[in-house]
Amino acid sequence: MLLSIAYFPTVGYFALLAKSPTVFIEAKENYIRQTWRNRCRILSANGPLDLNFPIVHDGSRLITEVKVDYSTPWLEKTMQAIDSAYYSSPFFEYYRDELYSVLKERPERLWDLDMRIMRFFVGKIGLAVNLCPTSEFLSPGTVEDDYRYSLSPKRPSDYAGRAYWQVFRDRFGFVSDLSVMDLLFNEGPESICWL
Repeated sequence: MLLSIAYFPTVGYFALLAKSPTVFIEAKENYIRQTWRNRCRILSANGPLDLNFPIVHDGSRLITEVKVDYSTPWLEKTMQAIDSAYYSSPFFEYYRDELYSVLKERPERLWDLDMRIMRFFVGKIGLAVNLCPTSEFLSPGTVEDDYRYSLSPKRPSDYAGRAYWQVFRDRFGFVSDLSVMDLLFNEGPESICWL
């Protein structure tokens, strides 16, 4: 299976991770704007909310070379938005400090930030998956289970997972395929059952 890197990946992304003991993460592609690589979606008191962060590149757009831009206060705003959205969720307090310590490390590169976040959630959910960076760019159509370009914030996901409890469900009904943090903060150790 082949996936692109993702920032706080969706529940559907993690459902794919749960299907395979080894998943290759594309490390030789160029950065693509308006993708899950530097954005995620959570459920706030006002409905679904996209969070993203700025990047900078010094000529190279190779995904492993793109840098995170910390010159704006996006990190503080992101943590405030997560606090506001999930403060009353059942398991947020159990994971908050450790998750924020990952963010506060301020990895220089987008690749490192995303991989640390992905590994955090893989570990907390209890998935037995090995995330392996690719050593060369794999052209579309050369890998059977290639999901690099099918997961996008621009189009609805094909993932039709079961509904789980959400903090603002009474206002918006169940909102599917949010960031995996929504699942973990609301279902805790039972998250793996939904994947």
